[in-house]
Amino acid sequence: ALRDGTVPKGDVLAVARVAGISAAKRVPELLPLAHTIGVHGCAVDLSLEDDHVAIRATVRTADRTGVEMEALTSVTVAALAIVDMVKGVDRSARIREAKIVAKSGGRSGDWVRPEDPQD
Repeated sequence: ALRDGTVPKGDVLAVARVAGISAAKRVPELLPLAHTIGVHGCAVDLSLEDDHVAIRATVRTADRTGVEMEALTSVTVAALAIVDMVKGVDRSARIREAKIVAKSGGRSGDWVRPEDPQD
């Protein structure tokens, strides 16, 4: 249903993208110790793979703190939106993993997740 666009609730990937972008802006409301930062951009890319939807969020700011929580929240809420929309046609839908792949800037500098043979 997801591949052929017949999910009754509508365009799953479009809704998930909007949900993810909106979520990145609301992190301080959800995480009590998160700093309020100016999110200057958030892109949520979704790709339909063989047996899952891969979600990647890229968040930008000019602030001196990182945006890891904004990116993780974006990806997670996008995944929740997908599960919500497809649960009527696929009761086995699940969220498997959310992780930081890379970050740049901020006080701690750049970081890239080492390759994991299981990925």
